[in-house]
Amino acid sequence: MSEFAGRRIAVTGAAGGIGMTVVRHLTDLGARVHALDVGGLEKLPGGVDARTIDLRSAASVQQVVADLYRESDEVVHLVNSAGVVEDDVAAEDMPLELYDAVMGVNLRGVFLTCQSFGREMLARGGGSIVNIASMSGTHVVNHPQRQSVYNTSKAGVAALTRSLAVEWSPRGVRLNVLSPGYVDTPLNSLKPGMHDLWRDGTVIGRFATPEEVAASVTFLLDETASGYFVGAELLMDGGFSLR
Repeated sequence: MSEFAGRRIAVTGAAGGIGMTVVRHLTDLGARVHALDVGGLEKLPGGVDARTIDLRSAASVQQVVADLYRESDEVVHLVNSAGVVEDDVAAEDMPLELYDAVMGVNLRGVFLTCQSFGREMLARGGGSIVNIASMSGTHVVNHPQRQSVYNTSKAGVAALTRSLAVEWSPRGVRLNVLSPGYVDTPLNSLKPGMHDLWRDGTVIGRFATPEEVAASVTFLLDETASGYFVGAELLMDGGFSLR
């Protein structure tokens, strides 16, 4: 039997490339996955419990969590996969509306979901949270594209994860962060010139696949495989940060 058989796991950003792959991977392992996103949920495989959520809204997040626990009192573990990035904007020209949009999803949204799901985990004595950050948070500054707000938000996700791990892990709620490098998603393929530059910047000469990211998420959720990982940042960048 898979350790994930029957476990309830919520995945944000579930309609995106990485999030959708995480949903499929966990479902294949027998988990009861709750796929959360602001839209695009019709693209998910049949049988997945898909729910609309606005990660920038405390009321929306709290409502989804309340609904999940109204239906069952079993712990819901959490994977925060949602994320957005500004499209090559110079910091001196950054509109505050764009700053707020990126930070609202990438950092505020992670805090709100960790807070609401974590509160319920603490009340039940256990649970696991995996936040997906980026190598761009604490390891590299991307180039030639300019993405100061995205990088800042992902550094915040790593710091938030460590802080919550210190507060909550002694009470049974384990948190870790996964920081991927460039992943072979449709979003990256839209920029062929940069795509080649980013790929060539890795030591192994390729992007990560969404499936590799999903497998790493699964590792961090697995109590048997990673039960001693607490507040850890798992970097998977193909050696990009080594150069």
